[in-house]
Amino acid sequence: MSWDIIGTYAVAIFLLIGAFFTLVGAIGLFRLSDAMTRLHAPTKVGTMGIGALLLASMTSGFVAGNGSFHELLIMAFLFVTAPISANFMSKVNIHTKASIAPPDAPDKQTWSTLVKRDGDEVPKDEPA
Repeated sequence: MSWDIIGTYAVAIFLLIGAFFTLVGAIGLFRLSDAMTRLHAPTKVGTMGIGALLLASMTSGFVAGNGSFHELLIMAFLFVTAPISANFMSKVNIHTKASIAPPDAPDKQTWSTLVKRDGDEVPKDEPA
């Protein structure tokens, strides 16, 4: 068995893994009930699904003889930005009270996203 055949099988496996996670993420996006649970599905697609598809692309390039590492830069960007953007979207859902309130914090503390600081109050004469 040559390296070309092994590489082709690896590309096929990476494509199947990426397609599976993309399908599960799309189904989760449509089937889950509220915004906070729907947020979970596309972030998994952004990390696992797209990561596997980019790995398939990189492996295919190396099997063909003209590989590059651009896909690694794209994966690094996605792996850093997807959790951060999901965190910001979930904070917006919590602050606009579009979702259920988070559980109580342990030891009579307050969750950092719900801390009231001086100047956070909206003046009564201005719209929120």
